[in-house]
Amino acid sequence: MTLPGEFVLRRSADVPVDTLVRLVRAYEEGSTGTATWTREDVLLAISHPHYEDNSWCLTGPGDELLGWGSLAPSGGPAVDAALTVLPGRRGAAAARFLVLHLLDRTDALAVTHGTSYGVDVGGILGGDTVLPRVLEETGFVRGATITQYDVDLSHEAPARVLPRDAHIRPAVTADDTDAMHGLHLRSLARGSKIHDPAVFHGRIRRLRELSGFALLMEIAGHPAGHVLAQAASGQGRVLEAAVAPASRGLGVGLALVAAALGELRRRGCAHALIAVDTAQLIDPEGLRRDLGVQGERAMTHYHRDPET
Repeated sequence: MTLPGEFVLRRSADVPVDTLVRLVRAYEEGSTGTATWTREDVLLAISHPHYEDNSWCLTGPGDELLGWGSLAPSGGPAVDAALTVLPGRRGAAAARFLVLHLLDRTDALAVTHGTSYGVDVGGILGGDTVLPRVLEETGFVRGATITQYDVDLSHEAPARVLPRDAHIRPAVTADDTDAMHGLHLRSLARGSKIHDPAVFHGRIRRLRELSGFALLMEIAGHPAGHVLAQAASGQGRVLEAAVAPASRGLGVGLALVAAALGELRRRGCAHALIAVDTAQLIDPEGLRRDLGVQGERAMTHYHRDPET
């Protein structure tokens, strides 16, 4: 694919982490008026084992950073993609080039592995005026919408009553990570899944290195759900909450989130962001009420089927 003369494509691995942080925060501010990403968020995003070979930045005149796109093969039928493009005069052209570049790279991976891949793009913010249009023009369809809640941790959430014979504990062993991977794959939450056990183990290991933790709920000795969270630059993140299908409706998810928020509070966080698939919430108003939600924003996933 020919690169337009005004653009320069660079390996993201050659771009300083703090520059990527500024790009994502500028994208957030341009789309929603509020920036939340931290250095730890970027470090976790670039920790995928295939990052160096599958991530690129696009610059314009004067080395202005316009966009960032990456692929994360996870062993499933689709590769996960992330896109960040700044709005403005060059935004649509930059977005179109990055999307087509990622699709070309997906085709190359398909040839290498002898299979066809779909592409999942997550985290497109409500208020983004560029990427939704470009994605739909290039064959993507709108999928799940994830809501990110901003929670005030000075608000003490009501104590949650656990199901009978249930307890929550830190997940620290390799066996615990195996159990969480099974929950991750079986969870009814929409969005992309990490199918490769080694990639999932790597993600958990990197999360712990970046001030993160995992909690596992067991009911009568059987894994019922888990939550992944991180204390980053003084603010908390609840990155994933997964519940076994057989344990839905028992309050497992809300109990796990509440436990994670309590741990983040103990780690000195004043507020936390919780990413939740709203379609899986049995009592969304209860979550807003009990957890002290101050604000929320939508993040949409897009999917493109493999070429046939």
